[in-house]
Amino acid sequence: MSKAIRLLIAALVVLPLLLGACAPAAEPEEAPAEVEAPAEEPAEEPAEEPAEEPAEEPAAEPVETIEIEYWYGLGGKLGEVVVDFIERFNESQDEVHVTGVVLPDYATTAQKLQAAFAAGDPPAAAMLTYSTVNEFMKAGVLLPLDDFIAADPDFNRPDFPKAFVGPAEADGKLYALPIMGTTQVLYYRKDIFEELGIDPERLNTWEGLAEVAAECRVVDENGDVTRWGWEPMWGSGNLADAALSNGAQFLSEDGTTVLIDQPEWVEAWENIRKWMHEDEIMSIHYGGEGWAYWYDTIDDVMEGRSCGYTGSAGDQGDLDFTIIAAHVQPYWEDFGDMNAIANANMAAIPAGNTPEVQEAAFKWLTYYTSPDMAAEWSVRTGYMPARTSSMQAPALADYAVDNPQILVPPTQAADAAPPFIDPTGGKIWDALEKAADLVEIEGVPAAEALAQAQAEAQAALDEELSD
Repeated sequence: MSKAIRLLIAALVVLPLLLGACAPAAEPEEAPAEVEAPAEEPAEEPAEEPAEEPAEEPAAEPVETIEIEYWYGLGGKLGEVVVDFIERFNESQDEVHVTGVVLPDYATTAQKLQAAFAAGDPPAAAMLTYSTVNEFMKAGVLLPLDDFIAADPDFNRPDFPKAFVGPAEADGKLYALPIMGTTQVLYYRKDIFEELGIDPERLNTWEGLAEVAAECRVVDENGDVTRWGWEPMWGSGNLADAALSNGAQFLSEDGTTVLIDQPEWVEAWENIRKWMHEDEIMSIHYGGEGWAYWYDTIDDVMEGRSCGYTGSAGDQGDLDFTIIAAHVQPYWEDFGDMNAIANANMAAIPAGNTPEVQEAAFKWLTYYTSPDMAAEWSVRTGYMPARTSSMQAPALADYAVDNPQILVPPTQAADAAPPFIDPTGGKIWDALEKAADLVEIEGVPAAEALAQAQAEAQAALDEELSD
């Protein structure tokens, strides 16, 4: 039995249904019947007193609704789910009204939020990547949530996995709540694999994935590729996963040396470059506005122009699993251990707003991240729920029975690498992004691209350490 299958079975075992019991509503007490006392003859007729007018109850003061904005960079079906959650929250109470502000992507959200901080006019809450949360937290522009958490007896902080909240913690304080856990997994066309007699277990290794891609690719009589064997997702993320699964590290043990030019990195990236630019069995979409390249990649697989791709756990809401299946990321045969990164996108409350707005924002985020809502988010989007208890929620456990693909991301996350917290505020990742473009788009040898990236990243790290 393969490692991936063993992990998937393990994940199924840990999904017991959470059974709850509701106490019956208390019956209202009946007022005792009035008992008439025997009448006595009064000595003289008492004067008739005027009946007292019943005191008027003061009119209830109207509830003042706090208006807040929530910024998020999600489109497609993910964005539709956010809109639905916002509408349901607004309908559930009268104290807070959330207006969602849709932005093109995570990077744009971070840029606009930075500008809003500078202008002194941030939104009440915003969804950010874990790295942006960490950067803003260190800059002191996010509100610690601990006072709100302490005042909420129902808030269960340990229910948020440590791997998800770690980037948002400093000095024992928590600065953001995980919204959705994510990791990159494989998606492939079941019908094409069946037609070609390809065993999905061959996707367990990178070498096997390359062989499958070669068999899947179709070229017409003019030599043009009409069906790609595989499409990695553009950017440094998939390439970093491949390197980590080859034993790579970002930094030395003492944190003073950037290691992204080491053989473990070069070997993994060079293989992928070769498969793309020499063997021409893989291809990528890149550029465009927002998430255009991402959805173009998904469309290629859904419409049969590619046999599979590497994408996010959150893509599941956009995929048709009557023809698509999910699989954990591969490992390298010589290294033997899959080590992809798992992390969480988070929602934070900017500092600088009034206490009333901050309290309203926390009320919205506790609704958004509640166990039942987190389970529903996972079912509708494919992202891992940000709460441990959500895995036991009936909505998710029941869904997994007929939709095993929902278990692939948490199965992979069980063996995943923690997110890399860039000590330079993102400059190491920036250097890797440039190197990824050189390798994936221009076909520059990995050793050359990563050497340039290491020099740039090392200079940034040296500057950071010298301060």
